[in-house]
Formats: sequence, C-alpha cells, structure tokens
Amino acid sequence: MKSLRTGVLLVSPLLLVLAAAFVVPLLLLVPTSFQEYRPGAGIATDSWTFANYARIFTDEFYREVVLRTIGLGTAVTASCLVLGYPVAYLIVRGDPRWRLPLTLLVIFPLMLNLVVRSFGWIVLLTNRGVVNNLLIDLGLIERPLRLMFNMTGLMIGLTHIYLPFMVLMLVAALQNVPRDVEAAASTLGSSRFHVFRAVTLPLTAPGIIAGSILVFVLTISALVTPRMLGGPTYQVMATLIYDEYMQLLDWPSGSALSFALAISTIFIIWLSSRMTRRWAGLA
Repeated sequence: MKSLRTGVLLVSPLLLVLAAAFVVPLLLLVPTSFQEYRPGAGIATDSWTFANYARIFTDEFYREVVLRTIGLGTAVTASCLVLGYPVAYLIVRGDPRWRLPLTLLVIFPLMLNLVVRSFGWIVLLTNRGVVNNLLIDLGLIERPLRLMFNMTGLMIGLTHIYLPFMVLMLVAALQNVPRDVEAAASTLGSSRFHVFRAVTLPLTAPGIIAGSILVFVLTISALVTPRMLGGPTYQVMATLIYDEYMQLLDWPSGSALSFALAISTIFIIWLSSRMTRRWAGLA
C-alpha cells in the first residue's frame, strides 16, 4: 500500500498537467456541443439540443467523413505495421554494422518539418509530378494517375510520416525478446518461419499494440497533411472540425465532432487492445 501511495504521488504532477492540458479543454466543449448555432446570430446560449450529435449519424456527408477517417486510420496503421516490422527486425537482428545507419535513416524524417514533408509529397504525387512524369516517360501509362486529393495520396503521405513511430516501437519490443527462447524453439526442430510466428511475433505483441495505437491516433487526428494532400474537398474529421470552427464559426457542431472523435478513438483503442492482447495470450 505504501509503494502504491508513493507511485501515485510521483505521477500526480504529470497527471495534473495532462488533465489541465487535455481533459479539461475537452470537457469544456461538452456544454457547447449541446447548444444551437443560428447562422447570422451565433450560438444560442439559451438552447439545448442533441441535433449536433444526431447530425453525425443521420447526415450522409458527416457519416461518410467519419467512416473515411476510421478507414484511413486503420489502413495507415496496417501499412506502417507491414512495412515497419521487417525494418525493425533488420535493425535488431541484422548485421550490427548496419544498425546505426538504418536507425538514422528511420529517425531522419522526424527532424524535418511536417509541412516540408507534405510539400515534398505534393511534388512527387501531383499530376505533373515526379512519379507521373517518370511513369509516362517509361511508357507505362498514357495519362497521369490521380494520386492526390483522394485516399491514395493520404495513405502514402501519412504512412511515410508515421512509419518511424511504428519502427521505433517495434525495435524496442524486439530487443526485449530473449534470443535463448528462439534458439530453444529452433533446437526442438521448428523452422525459422514457425519460430517467428509462434515465438517472436506473440512476444512482440506489446510493441505492436503500442505502435498501432500511436499511429492510429496520430492518423485520425492529423490536420496538416490531410489538408495539403487531400485538398479542401476531400475531408477527414480533423479538417472538418477545423472548417466548422474557423470558417463556418459553427462551434456547437465542431464541439460535437471533437467529442465524438475523442470517444470513438478511446473505444477503438480499448477494443483493439483487448483483441490483440487476447491474440497474444496476455489477457
């Protein structure tokens, strides 16, 4: 009991800072989300309505944006996991001489500004960009592919931006897997693939869970890259919330969308964590 009390006291300052910076502002949005917005008159402070939340489920445009955001988060998370696991495995289990160069290659993009990286992808993916010009010059396509202002451009850009986070999480998890356990499985006659599937992969489940949750949350809350690669018409929830607040001045709808995004994120994180931990045999 004494150690528990000591631990609570140690993390209390951090919890207070997090509560003041994140929880309190979110809770302050709740009353606004139940008020009515009247065009030309502003927020009706004497009103109380559920219409802002009902619109998220009944309006086809809002429903499409919500589903698109969740689908984008899931797809980017899966892409980062598929691409990041071999890179992390190579860093940890590959030739030690390549460990530092590979780690620097993974970390280097994090040192560049997010806007600069997004502009770089615009140069590559636009209709007359590097990718389309190269494909046309090689004779593989006749007309430019549409790689921007759709799901393809967002997936490519966000996967590149958030891949380092997944790799770093998986590197930490792989470093904690005892080599003796894998060696024992190999000694008993298991193939390398079976050792990886039955031993290495489950033991790295905490890293997979942490990396997937981190990438998913960062993706569905991303604003700059979806705005630059998706344009003003291809909306996700973060850009829609920004437009509701800053352009339409509809704070009640923006607050309802913000609160819905936070709640759905917490639920998906809890559900995915439960499913993955059960798969890994940790629950």
